[in-house]
Amino acid sequence: MAEKVLQNPQYPPDWPYSVEDFMRQDETDDSIFYEPSRLCYHIDDAAVAALTDYYEKNLEDGDDVLDICSSWVSHYPKEWKGGNVVGLGMNEYELSQNKQLSSFVVKDLNKEPVLPFEDSSFDKVTCVVSIDYLNKPKDIFNEIGRVLRPGGVCMLAMSNRCFPTKAFRIWLQTSDLEHVFIVGSFYHYSGLFEPASCDDISPNPGRSDPLYIVKAVAK
Repeated sequence: MAEKVLQNPQYPPDWPYSVEDFMRQDETDDSIFYEPSRLCYHIDDAAVAALTDYYEKNLEDGDDVLDICSSWVSHYPKEWKGGNVVGLGMNEYELSQNKQLSSFVVKDLNKEPVLPFEDSSFDKVTCVVSIDYLNKPKDIFNEIGRVLRPGGVCMLAMSNRCFPTKAFRIWLQTSDLEHVFIVGSFYHYSGLFEPASCDDISPNPGRSDPLYIVKAVAK
């Protein structure tokens, strides 16, 4: 069902979201919330395995990859030999423990939604169950489109897990399928991507965490 959501989406002609849609229950400085290191998975083991298997099929050796909202683990296959693999996240210690990164940047994208990289720097951009924490998605998707090389792919992994006080309002008010549509629309309104699509890689529907990859190719 999730894969059909973006097959013929009917988006409004103009950006339909309000500032209020991206407000959060907790609007205190995000650096306070993310200061404690959380060396844990945010999806269950079956979903982690499904995500790693997906990356194995969709990452090529030598790819330059940016992992936004990164942490101590990016779930890439152990055998994968990436090129320049950069993590951008909020917690320095967590990022320092991620052995798959070539380098990392500590940055709060909600304060300044600018990716500190040159145009066309990456072949892939990934983000795992965190897109719902970025409260300036219009800016973020413009930035993702800018730093991707033409033909590069952004792959956003989404589930139904979140820190509800930090997820933006419209996310908490909508379903998994509506989340797919919303994120697909973020790609659409940037104008920098081919039409988005969704891969439902939920490993054990009804028995483990659902997992959807909403992806798009940069123009």
